[in-house]
Amino acid sequence: MSIRTDRVASLLQHELGAILQKELPRGGPIVTIVEVKVTGDLSIARVYVSIIGKDKDQENAMAFLRDETKSIRMILSSKIRHQFRRIPELEFHEDHLYERASRIEQLLNEVRKSGVEHK
Repeated sequence: MSIRTDRVASLLQHELGAILQKELPRGGPIVTIVEVKVTGDLSIARVYVSIIGKDKDQENAMAFLRDETKSIRMILSSKIRHQFRRIPELEFHEDHLYERASRIEQLLNEVRKSGVEHK
């Protein structure tokens, strides 16, 4: 990625984080923007989100993001319209890094416990 796409991605991550904090329903899962990847021509922004909560809440949060992509993009446009000629299309993808990290931590703890028992 170029310096420009890195800066655009960083700006989008910051602004989208603020937007989601206000727009997502209260009492639901915790949604964090992990990363934003922007295509070289700045036409598409792939937004990777981590959702912490029950499986049903995670599904509902992703459905909400996909259903409300247009309205989120309009809000984003109103915030950063003076910095871009054209606001990138948004694609939301779920990032499972947190779940994998938790699983690895759980496995490591089990190995540590079994190692202590064998000594």
